[in-house]
Amino acid sequence: MGPRSGCSVGTWTCEQVGHWLENEGFSDYVDLLCREHRLDGPGLLSLTEADLCSPPLRLEVLGDIKRLVLAVRRLQRENPAALQELGITSAGGHFGDCQRHGVEQHGRDRRSSGARGHYWAIGVQQWHQLPDSPPGQREGAVRLDPEYWKTALSVVYVLLVFGITSFVMVIVHERVPDMRTYPPLPDIFLDSVPRIPWAFAMAEACGLILCSIWLLVLLLHKYRSILFRRMCSLMGTVFLLRCVTMLITSLSVPGVHLQCSRKVYGDIWAKLWRASTIWLGFGMTLAGVQTCGDYMFSGHTVVLTMLNFLITEYSPRSWYFIHTLSWVLNLFGVFFILAAHEHYSIDVFVAFYLTTRIFLYYHTLANTCAYQHSRRMRIWFPLFSFFECNVGGTIPNVYSWPFSQPQFLRSLIIADRSE
Repeated sequence: MGPRSGCSVGTWTCEQVGHWLENEGFSDYVDLLCREHRLDGPGLLSLTEADLCSPPLRLEVLGDIKRLVLAVRRLQRENPAALQELGITSAGGHFGDCQRHGVEQHGRDRRSSGARGHYWAIGVQQWHQLPDSPPGQREGAVRLDPEYWKTALSVVYVLLVFGITSFVMVIVHERVPDMRTYPPLPDIFLDSVPRIPWAFAMAEACGLILCSIWLLVLLLHKYRSILFRRMCSLMGTVFLLRCVTMLITSLSVPGVHLQCSRKVYGDIWAKLWRASTIWLGFGMTLAGVQTCGDYMFSGHTVVLTMLNFLITEYSPRSWYFIHTLSWVLNLFGVFFILAAHEHYSIDVFVAFYLTTRIFLYYHTLANTCAYQHSRRMRIWFPLFSFFECNVGGTIPNVYSWPFSQPQFLRSLIIADRSE
C-alpha cells in the first residue's frame, strides 16, 4: 500500500515511508532509514535536522539534508491532525540547529527586505521567530549568548594591537628615507590633484561622524556584545597586518610639504613614551599626533571603511539615508586623505581592498558556520574560531533599549494596563 492511499501519516509503516522517500527522490536513503533504523510514520513526522546530522544517521551530503528537511516540513504542514496526535506543536519548532554536528540551518536575514511575514533565525539553542512575525507569535526571540568574557578579551586584543602599532610607528619614523635622497614617488593622483591643506582634518572629521553613527547603532542593537567583539577582532587583525607592511618596506615621504626626517628617540623608554602618545591620541592629527613613515597602508582608510561596513551590515536596509550617508562619508574621507597628499594612492587602495575583503570573508564564514569541524579553519583562523564558535549564523538586526526601565516606570505601565 502506497503512502497516498488516504491513511494518516501517523499510521504509516516502514514500507510506506520507503515509498514516500522514493517518490520524493530520496531512494538512496530508503535502506538506511527504513530497513536499518525502522523509521515509520510517526518517526518521519518527528524527524529533525539534528537527527539527520548526528549519530546514528550522520548524513554528510548537505543538499540531501536540506531537501529532506523541507520535504518533512511540507509533510507536516499537510498533516496537522497527525501532528496534534503526536504532540508536535509546530512544524518549525522541531527543527533545531545542527551547529554541534557541522551543519547549520540559517534564517533569512530580516534586513534583506522590508516585507511582512515570517522570518526565522537560528539561535544557539533552538529555532525562534523574529520580532517582525505576526502578532501573537513574537514571544520567541533569537537567543544568542553575549559571552561578555570573550568581548572583554577582544577589547584586550585590539588595545594590544593598537599599542604594537604605535610602537611600530615609532620604529618606522626612525627609518623614514631622507627626502633629499629619496624624493616622493610618482603617483597618478598626487601628481594630478593639487594639495588641499585642510583636507586631512576633514578626513578625520568624516571618521568621527561615522564613529558616532556606529556607536549609536551599537548602543541600540540587541546583540551589541557580539557586534562589538567582531569590530575589535576585525580592527585588531587589519592593524596587525598593517604593522607587518610598515616594517617590511619604508616608502619615501609622499609630499614635500611633510616635515618628515629621521628621528631617533634614544632608549627603549623614550620609544615607549612616544608610542603611548600615539596610542592615546589614536594616531589622529586632530589630537596633536604627527607621524612619519607609516604609509603602507593607510590606517585612516581602514577605520573609515570598517566603520562604514559595520554600519551598513548591522542596520536595517530601510535606513537608506544612514547607509547613503555612511558611504558618502567613507568615500569623501578617502578622497580627503589623498587630497591632503598624506598617503600614496596605493596606500589607500590596499587599505580599502584589504579591509573590505577581510570584513566580507569574516562575515561569510560566520554566517555560514564554515568553521565547523574544520581543522584548517582552526589553524589559519584561530581567533575567528574562538570568537564565533557559539554564534549560530546570521545576527538578526533587533534593537532594544540598553537600559532597563526604572521600577517606578514599570509600575506605572502595569497599573495603566490593568485599568
